[in-house]
Amino acid sequence: MVYLHVLLQVPANRIGHHELSLGQLKILQEVITLTVFVPFALFYMKQPLKLDFLWAGLCILGAVYFIFRSP
Repeated sequence: MVYLHVLLQVPANRIGHHELSLGQLKILQEVITLTVFVPFALFYMKQPLKLDFLWAGLCILGAVYFIFRSP
C-alpha cells in the first residue's frame, strides 16, 4: 500500500513544478494522500465513518477549486 502512495505522488517532481505552482502541487499531494488513506483507514483499519470526514473532504474540494481556478 505504501508503494501505491509513493507512485501516485509523481506530480511533485521537477517536471510537475514547471507545469503547476507550488501551492497546486501541495493541494494535489493532499488530495492523493487522502484518496489513499481514507479507504485504508475505513476498510483495513476498520475505523468508523464519521461526519467529520465529509466536512474535511468538502474543505479539500474547496481548496482544490480555489487553487486551480483561473486568475
